Amino acid sequence: MTTLMVQGTTSDAGKSTLVTALCRWLTRQGVSVVPFKPQNMALNSAVTADGGEIGRAQAVQAQAAGLAPHTDMNPVLLKPNSDTGAQVIIHGRAVTSMNAVAYHDYKSIAMKAVLASHERLSAAYPVVMVEGAGSPAEINLRAGDIANMGFAEAVDCPVILIADINRGGVFAHLVGTLELLSPTEQARVKGFVINRFRGDIALLQPGLDWLEERTGKPVLGVLPYVMDLHLEAEDGIDQRQGDKQAQVLKVIVPVLPRISNHTDLDPLRLHPQVDLQFIGPGQAIPPADLIILPGSKSVRSDLAQLRERGWEEAIARHLRYGGKLLGICGGLQMLGMRVDDPLGLEGPAGSSPGLGWLDYVTELEAEKQLRNIGGTLSLEQAAISGYEIHAGVTRGPALERPAVQLEDGRCDGAISADGQILSTYLHGLFESTASCAALLRWAGLSEVEHVDYHALREVDIERLADLVQNHLDCDRLRQLCGLN
Repeated sequence: MTTLMVQGTTSDAGKSTLVTALCRWLTRQGVSVVPFKPQNMALNSAVTADGGEIGRAQAVQAQAAGLAPHTDMNPVLLKPNSDTGAQVIIHGRAVTSMNAVAYHDYKSIAMKAVLASHERLSAAYPVVMVEGAGSPAEINLRAGDIANMGFAEAVDCPVILIADINRGGVFAHLVGTLELLSPTEQARVKGFVINRFRGDIALLQPGLDWLEERTGKPVLGVLPYVMDLHLEAEDGIDQRQGDKQAQVLKVIVPVLPRISNHTDLDPLRLHPQVDLQFIGPGQAIPPADLIILPGSKSVRSDLAQLRERGWEEAIARHLRYGGKLLGICGGLQMLGMRVDDPLGLEGPAGSSPGLGWLDYVTELEAEKQLRNIGGTLSLEQAAISGYEIHAGVTRGPALERPAVQLEDGRCDGAISADGQILSTYLHGLFESTASCAALLRWAGLSEVEHVDYHALREVDIERLADLVQNHLDCDRLRQLCGLN
């Protein structure tokens, strides 16, 4: 069995993208491959087939490999709830919250979970395709590392190092990263991939020749810059828009410090009839048809930020002028009368008044709700499917007008009596074609073009595999995967 690891010289160098591409490239050849990320830090997550929680990027990589997401694909997930602390999720379940210093001491325990998952995957699949985290040259994090070379050394696997030429300084990134590794770690690096190149490759060739001569390691290929490629972001917000038609629905999303699962909004961002804008600190909320309050890892803290920025008054004005308002998960909780956190799960224990637009109260409880589920949207009785990831339990009269009837018999969310405000715990609600169309009509779009978001994502995964086939040294890649 073979394990191959992709590490990057920086965050966002293209590790997730390359692992996704390699998974589909191998799957095309009939090779059974499984994605794996030992440790992930992200607020975008997915619910797995075994009822756990992993990073969203690994769920996309699982799709590329033709697999259902599983907790072994990302055994350690860190979800930041402050600048210095995070919720620690092991094998899909939240086990504790701790600050960065405490987690550094906890890594030896986390490593056991990492190695156990890798062992299970290695026994079941001929190729394990691993994604590193950040950079292996972060000197301050080298001791007890479980995300990059510490893992590679533990399982004795080869490494591909990828760098983003679009950032500039690509040769310094590659050579500098290599120089900061130990001799045994340097020996693990079997080749380089340069990502996001635009221009004439002939002008780059002298640099590639120098790099190979300087390091003694091959350049496995140069991937071109692709303008309109879409993969769900691991963490950062992607604000690129697709081509828009004349009739567009204006949608505004306030960006708060602990925004989570903002990938819920990708189907809207890519929809040809939706103009989606993320509004950050210092920006006024412009006129819009729909305002969406997305998920949050720290609801009470983000609610305080929303008020501090003056957005509560702006949203109230939006409602007075007839605009629609949607709250998803943490946004659902903000729309109620109160949010209680008696156990201090997301910060200091206490209660915060909600925005008061829906008559219910939310209490955060230790046991997180994790499930993939479908149902029927109250709007047009449209079919809907999605997933729940929340610690809150919400109760109150507003829930007697539910937004969704779930297939397990439960009701979810609420719709205001005037039909202007809707809330739901379901993430992924815009990925279902029928529910997306119903929600857009509710928000004011008279004639909705139906867009198959899953098909769009599948097309881009195929494009990634084409890039591997056309621009990388496929013979060497097969050798690194133990296939030749």
